[in-house]
Amino acid sequence: MKNKSMLVAVFVVFIVLFIIVPIPPVLLDVLLVVNITLSLLILINAIYAPDALSMSAFPTMLLFTTLYRLSLNIISTRLIVGKGEAGEVIRSFGRFVGGNDLIVGFIIFLIIMIVQFLVITKGAERVSEVAARFTLDAMPGKQMAIDADLNSGLINEQEAKERRKRVQREADFYGAMDGATKFVKNDAIFGIIATAINILGGIIMGMVRQGKSFEEVLETYTILTIGDGLVNQIPSLLISIATGIIVTRAAADSNLGEDLIRQIFNSSRVMYIAAAACVVLMPILWQWSLLLVAGLLVYLGVQLEKRKRVESKQEEQKIEEQEVEEIRKPENVVSLLQVDPIELEFGYAIIPLADKNQGGDLLDRVVMIRRQLALELGVIVPIIHLRDNIQLSPNQYVIKIKGVEVASGELMLDHLMAMNPGTAEEEIEGIPTHEPAFGLAAVWIHESQRDRAEMLGYTVVDPPSIVATHMTEVIKRHIHELLSRQDVQTLVDNVKATYPAVVDELIPKVMSLGEIQKVLSNLLREGVSIRDMVTILETLADYAPITRDTDMLTEYVRQALGRAISRTYIQQNNAEVITLDPKLEQLIMDSVQKTEAGSYIAMDPALSNRIVNQAAAMTEKLVQAGKLPIILASPVVRFYFKRLTEHSLPGLVVLSYNELDPTLEISSVGMVSV
Repeated sequence: MKNKSMLVAVFVVFIVLFIIVPIPPVLLDVLLVVNITLSLLILINAIYAPDALSMSAFPTMLLFTTLYRLSLNIISTRLIVGKGEAGEVIRSFGRFVGGNDLIVGFIIFLIIMIVQFLVITKGAERVSEVAARFTLDAMPGKQMAIDADLNSGLINEQEAKERRKRVQREADFYGAMDGATKFVKNDAIFGIIATAINILGGIIMGMVRQGKSFEEVLETYTILTIGDGLVNQIPSLLISIATGIIVTRAAADSNLGEDLIRQIFNSSRVMYIAAAACVVLMPILWQWSLLLVAGLLVYLGVQLEKRKRVESKQEEQKIEEQEVEEIRKPENVVSLLQVDPIELEFGYAIIPLADKNQGGDLLDRVVMIRRQLALELGVIVPIIHLRDNIQLSPNQYVIKIKGVEVASGELMLDHLMAMNPGTAEEEIEGIPTHEPAFGLAAVWIHESQRDRAEMLGYTVVDPPSIVATHMTEVIKRHIHELLSRQDVQTLVDNVKATYPAVVDELIPKVMSLGEIQKVLSNLLREGVSIRDMVTILETLADYAPITRDTDMLTEYVRQALGRAISRTYIQQNNAEVITLDPKLEQLIMDSVQKTEAGSYIAMDPALSNRIVNQAAAMTEKLVQAGKLPIILASPVVRFYFKRLTEHSLPGLVVLSYNELDPTLEISSVGMVSV
């Protein structure tokens, strides 16, 4: 066994010698026993093989075993025809199968040969042809799938090599099996020819050479021929069965026996149906064995149900143990530290809005919100997580930013919200409420009142639209908090793909990613779109070498985006605005304190309150007139005046003179003074 290649070579050489050199009957008996044992070994290995490639040498085995059987056929034919004997193994097989009845033995012998040739051998040959064809046709697709997995990172280079090698081995194996099955087929044909030669040649030799009668010769040579045929055909039959098993075997995790038992005896329902069929056949066939089989099938069905219940309980227990084990793992505490940027929690009565099976389209509206804000503000809105919360009242919803509640509202799913834009002709009956996004007075009305409300001039919206509008406004107010450095990196990479020069000039030589984030946050804080990232980065590249103050850099960027900013708030070519008294501007500038961390206003609280109150009074007049309140200030003062008023007057628009489009006509309707 130390040199296996030498052993195989010696085996092949001896096979050739057996064909040429005469062999005594005693040695033939030993060789026939070896042939039967070898065939059994191959069959058992085929049954326990998990897949075809585990016996990749099977085509070569077919060649050697066929050649070995042919040599034994030649040896036995030489002994039968020449001496009228072929050893005890062949004679014992002939007598045992025939039972001292030549006709019965001959018929059984013919049946075995026909079954092997027409059923098993032909079937194995056809399956091998089809398997080889489909395996070769599927090779390009398998290779492409391996390359796709490698490119996507699902597998590494070593795994890709192993999978390619396996695909190649499968193609080689099934191609070799397609040719090797011809050995089995032709071996069966040769067995038929050898049988005819043994009988005819034996009769002639017995009557001519030995002078025996026809009856004696027929009995002697027929028994030997049947024995010889069976001794060779039975190993051949075993090899043919092994061939059929190999070429029809699909890849599996277990051997053939386990697969067959598991797949046949897998469903209790199948067992019960088969048992019922046996009972139905009982009055027709009148066989008590049918009742025995039916009882056995029922017993198997009951056992299968018990086993599945036990397996189900074990699986549930295993899952529970895994969950407990997962909770106990120290690293799982890290997942609890994750804070969702945007969350929408709702009570159980609002769940239908987010359930597509119940006609809810809230998920689609959330997607549209992200698209709308991307077009409007040029920013990537984080994923909005929707979840139910049983701690809320049934009709309540809550909007959270970074885990903190910032807004809430209540809905009535079977009602619509009607709002009076100021032009409604008369009051409409309903349940008083307030629109959650803007705080406008509204009423809840039934669907049947919708047409009448719209005819009276009311704006009517459904609950999903209310939530979507509220969510949009909340995100707009807090989008500057949600802009992360990773989002900025994504925006910068998007610009770099088309304008690499401006990015390479600015980052990281002049400004860091964090400084750019602060500038973009300042813009978003006042509702300025950052879609024009090229202009923003070019402006920063121009002024960042002069000052590192991100607030001042923001003002330079606003001036570069002036046309877009002014057109956002001033739709017509003329506008009425409020200006600041030059003395007030100077007072604000004198109150500015600059530090390394930035600048801030250090002003007497009483004075700042007086300024804010005066600005509120003037803007209120514009609001009552139906106009957007806008305050104009000098470029240096604009930023600080906005910071002074943003908490008390969050909706106030403060522009600088340098941000105005030169084509606009501006008229002052008031002045904020000290």
